[in-house]
Amino acid sequence: MFQFVVDVALRACDLMLIAVGMSAVYSLMKFPNIALAQYAAMGAFLAIVLQRAGLPLVPSSIVAVLIVGVVAVLLNRVLFERMLAIGSSTAMIGSLAVSMVISAIFLVIIGPSPARFNLEITRPLRVLGARITEHQVLSLGITAAAISVFAILLFKTDLGRCMRATATNNLLADATGIDTRKTKTAVVAISACLAALGGIIITMKGEVNIQTGLDLLLPVFSAAILGGLGNPLGAVGGAIVIAMAETLITNVNFGPILGQDLVFLPAAYATAGSFVILVLTLLWRPRGLFISEVKRV
Repeated sequence: MFQFVVDVALRACDLMLIAVGMSAVYSLMKFPNIALAQYAAMGAFLAIVLQRAGLPLVPSSIVAVLIVGVVAVLLNRVLFERMLAIGSSTAMIGSLAVSMVISAIFLVIIGPSPARFNLEITRPLRVLGARITEHQVLSLGITAAAISVFAILLFKTDLGRCMRATATNNLLADATGIDTRKTKTAVVAISACLAALGGIIITMKGEVNIQTGLDLLLPVFSAAILGGLGNPLGAVGGAIVIAMAETLITNVNFGPILGQDLVFLPAAYATAGSFVILVLTLLWRPRGLFISEVKRV
């Protein structure tokens, strides 16, 4: 049973930071930036390249996260702000196009083979009968720390107050003297950094390839919608629900029903679980399970 809890927590870590970033961007920009899933893969690839160039893992990860943040700000200034002037649906489609272009760049520069960090192989730890590696424990700790820092930033700093005011009423925030454009730029950078850190955490536990961003898109989008697009911390709960559903799908033994000892669904069916939850959420609670500024998704 505890192994199930561990598996859910680890999968939630894969989705949480990216979903929080997507929801934070939506709260201010009013469009879901699909390219955030590719920012996660970009952060992982950059960190691997920097590590292979001789940098230790921690500095290479920090540099990679900062580079992704800068790239996201540039793309926002050059592309997404102009697309938003046309319409939010145009910006969303444009972000999908950017995502595809980034994936193609990965294919040309890095190739189709998966890449991984050069990490020391250690024996799994046993906690209450569950197996968990040191790298997985580290990923849980980093995710918890990142979410905590983001929550403090959102509720305890002047930038956080500007973010919440801009998300609530952009025109009123602008009229009261808040530089909403700088606030939005800061949120874009922070969200991209969270996504890049999320990609690095995923790669610490496995590998990254050119399909990683696309594979993350549906479960991350589902987690953000489930938590309420525009409610960043609600995305944390959404990620946990999606992780629980995906883990259940791949861990339930259907053998007794089919008259066999062991029958498990392939891991690829986990994505179907995300899709089902997404559809049901849109039909039942289009605003998500938590309070959100959006009226329709």
